[in-house]
Amino acid sequence: MNNPMSGPMQEQQMMLNEFMDSCPFKVVTSGVMGFAFGGIFGIFMSSIDFHSTSQMLDKPMREQLRLMRKDMYKRMSGSARTFGTIGAIYSGTECVVESYRAKTDIWNSVTAGCLTGGTLALRAGPTAAVGGCVSFAAFSAAIDWYMKEREVD
Repeated sequence: MNNPMSGPMQEQQMMLNEFMDSCPFKVVTSGVMGFAFGGIFGIFMSSIDFHSTSQMLDKPMREQLRLMRKDMYKRMSGSARTFGTIGAIYSGTECVVESYRAKTDIWNSVTAGCLTGGTLALRAGPTAAVGGCVSFAAFSAAIDWYMKEREVD
């Protein structure tokens, strides 16, 4: 029986799989997806959090819409940058750690979470960096454990 994916097609598929498993591809993909999710999250949070103040109600409708659009853009771009950065740092770190250790287990997620949280909180000082490391590592471990539990079911 002939394999429909033999010869050049099979080689192309293997090259595509290798490319998609590469760390740079994972970093870019996670960064872009984080950016998109962060943008949607920012718009959502802006629509929930926008307060109608008496100053706002006194302005004409066109001015109110302009101010709301400006606030939505500010929150959307801030959330998009943050989520994109988190996604890129986390996935890049996890991929490098996994490649270095040549194992796929929970410690890759914990290490990536710690380095991501510590890096993001570093500007606030060493205490904040340790807190970011511990909290991101714990969150990563919890998510990894949950996902592994769901695989068994």
